[in-house]
Amino acid sequence: MPITENVRKALADATPLYAVAGTVDLAAEKLREVPPLIEKVREQAPERLEKIRTTDPKTVQENVAKQAKDVQAKLTEAFGGAEADLKKLRDTAQEFTLQQVGRAAEYAVKAGEKYNGLVDRGRGAVKTWRGEASEEVAEISIAIKPTEEELRGVEAEPDAKKAAGKKAGSKKSTPGKSGE
Repeated sequence: MPITENVRKALADATPLYAVAGTVDLAAEKLREVPPLIEKVREQAPERLEKIRTTDPKTVQENVAKQAKDVQAKLTEAFGGAEADLKKLRDTAQEFTLQQVGRAAEYAVKAGEKYNGLVDRGRGAVKTWRGEASEEVAEISIAIKPTEEELRGVEAEPDAKKAAGKKAGSKKSTPGKSGE
C-alpha cells in the first residue's frame, strides 16, 4: 500500500505541472524576442561574411601559430616543476575536487530556486489562462442570453403541460377503474 499512497501523492501534487506551465510561459516570452534578433543577424551578416572573405589565410595561420607557442610556453612553465612536487599536486587536486563539490551543491541550490521560480510563474500563468477562459465563457453567456419574453415562454410551457397532463391523467384513471 505505501507504493499506492506514494503514487497518489505524486499524482495529486500539481507542482510539476506548474513548473511545466512556467517553462512554457518562459519559452513563449523568449520566442517573442527571436524575430528582432533574426533581423539584427540579417543586417550584420553581409558585413561579417565580407570580413571573412577578405581575411588572408596566412594571417590567420600566423595568429594561430603564435597563440599555440604562447600556450606551450605557459604549460612548460606550469608543469616544469610539477614532477618534483607530487605532494603539492595531490593537495591541489584534492582542493580542486572540494571546490567542484561546493560548486555542484551551489548549482543544485540554484536549480531548486529556478524550479521554484518556474512553479510560481506557472501558477501565475495558469491563473491568467483560467481568467481568460472565464472571460470568454462570460462573453459567450452574454451573447446567448435569452430575452425575458423567451424566459416567460419557457416558464409558461411547463405549467401548461403539467395542467394538460393532470387532466389527461385523471381521465385515464377513471376508465381504468371502471374496467376492473
